[in-house]
Amino acid sequence: MQEQQDFGQDPIAVRETDHYKEEYIKGFVSKWDQLIDWNARANSEGDFFIRVLRERGAHKILDVATGTGFHSIRLIEAGFDVVSADGSPEMLARAFENGRKRGHILRTVQADWRWLNRDVHGKYDAVICLGNSFTHLFEERDRRKALAEFYAALRHDGILILDQRNYDSILDHGFSTKHVFYYCGENIRAEPEHMDPGLARFRYTFPDKSVYHLNMFPLRKGYTTRLMHEVGFQTISTYGDFQETYRQDDPDFFIHVAEKQWYDKAEGAHRGPTEAERGGEDSPPEDDLPA
Repeated sequence: MQEQQDFGQDPIAVRETDHYKEEYIKGFVSKWDQLIDWNARANSEGDFFIRVLRERGAHKILDVATGTGFHSIRLIEAGFDVVSADGSPEMLARAFENGRKRGHILRTVQADWRWLNRDVHGKYDAVICLGNSFTHLFEERDRRKALAEFYAALRHDGILILDQRNYDSILDHGFSTKHVFYYCGENIRAEPEHMDPGLARFRYTFPDKSVYHLNMFPLRKGYTTRLMHEVGFQTISTYGDFQETYRQDDPDFFIHVAEKQWYDKAEGAHRGPTEAERGGEDSPPEDDLPA
């Protein structure tokens, strides 16, 4: 079993989608719950995801970025029917154990998003991809394939909820964080060690002085929503740190709610404000696209 992360001699040259499997080693996964702090995370989120799902009549949920199980377990305890998937066997093992400790038996599936429907069957009311997980995909073809697989796993009126760190602000203005919404653990530092348009290398330092890294692709918000539109999602509402109204540079994280169902705007049937209605952009300029 791998005991140390391996980024080779040039860590910032590691820009491969499949490398996340080498990054989530047992030692790092064992500390993940310290990083997010379940109680603090629950307090910061409130009932945001539960409310969004219920407002759209969703009940059967596919959590494609289960991690250690935080959202899967919260949704199960709120009465949702949840299937928990992840590409990391270490994460799924920890999620299953966390569920067992709380009196739940999680239905877990190890799956690569690019071939999701090969391993996960059935149709779902909602797919959730949380925890800044989508940024592990380094190639545009992988992002398009994953989004297409999410789309295919949904019922005709299903929704995708996908979050991402506010990389726009980091790339344009440097790193700052309120450290209150996502990574809430005390005395734990999560900060970029290297940033360029093709790589966000984050360093995670824990109270016992252990250090781990993740290499991720710094997705710009407009680029992400454009890809969602292009694979077929009709209406996308973006929230900043769980708020509908925000200034572009303020949020630590964006949450996109993408709806598969088409609504006739002439009948006023679509739900929620669009990016344009809030003064944002439905499509980014061409220079937002990665090289």
